[in-house]
Amino acid sequence: MRSGHAGGNDRQPWLCMVAMERQQVIPLAQYPEVTRESFLQDIYPLRKPVKLKGIDLGPCLTKWTVDYLCQASGSKEVKVHVSAVPQMDFLSKNFVYRTLPFDVFIRRAAEAKHTEYFISEDEKYYLRSLGEDPRTEIADLRKQFPVLADDIQIPEYFEKEQFFSTVFRISSAGLQLWTHYDVMDNFLIQVTGKKKVVLYSPRDAPYLYLSGTKSEVLNVDKPDLKKYPLFVKARRYECQLKAGDVLFIPALWFHNVTSEEFGVGVNVFWKHLPSNCYDKTDTYGNKDLAAASRAVQILDRALKTLEELPEEYRDFYGRRMVLRIQEKTYSINYE
Repeated sequence: MRSGHAGGNDRQPWLCMVAMERQQVIPLAQYPEVTRESFLQDIYPLRKPVKLKGIDLGPCLTKWTVDYLCQASGSKEVKVHVSAVPQMDFLSKNFVYRTLPFDVFIRRAAEAKHTEYFISEDEKYYLRSLGEDPRTEIADLRKQFPVLADDIQIPEYFEKEQFFSTVFRISSAGLQLWTHYDVMDNFLIQVTGKKKVVLYSPRDAPYLYLSGTKSEVLNVDKPDLKKYPLFVKARRYECQLKAGDVLFIPALWFHNVTSEEFGVGVNVFWKHLPSNCYDKTDTYGNKDLAAASRAVQILDRALKTLEELPEEYRDFYGRRMVLRIQEKTYSINYE
């Protein structure tokens, strides 16, 4: 469901711009050398994103140069996103999918100008690694990139049966990905390069203009406030990830990632809830929970039923439904 657009007079966009300029950036808490035990006892129950430093990630931090990556996985073909613009938008699909050998992709993603290209000589590249058959298989570095998987030590701060997937995130410098949420907890491990990550609380979903799991607000740094006036109300959390940093992103937290340099990251996803809560067909970790999907379907049917009423009555009973939902579901226990 999509958040509503606010009305207002002609001064509102100007007021929103002033508010945006003054919007507070909330830095994420960071913790050095966190053990599994302290993470599970002191950090994980709070359900807030944090940056973890000093975790032993193995030899990948020094080994994963461009030359080594090309040699280690060679001609294995990968499906990549290619975009002529730095801000990649999944809703408008302002990119194309192309298949390249892994070594060719790595070299292109690491360079600013290309002698060989699909769209333009300064096009951007992004890999989100997939299973061999993405419709039925998860991404798992141990299966798709076994040589590279041996180089990285995944922090297993969860039970083995909770593990879901490990995903390569490899981006050209300057590439910004759309704001979205996932339904599983994850670590974003920065192996090489730097990223800026902007996050928003699940509680601020009403201000993010959602379409499914994604926000329509593409440029979170300079948003179109005439089109998205409520966006100024969303609290902005931010951090920079450098090589060796690990960002914990709890399920449902929105995140927007900009690669400040060519970089390689690895996401590890795990299930915070029992397995039967998740959609069995979900190989990406971003389909809404089974109960949530059923609830939305029921709500859609209820809203369709309200269409039988005149506008005045639809408005009244719609507001009653909103109050009922707030009474039954809203919590004061989470940020």
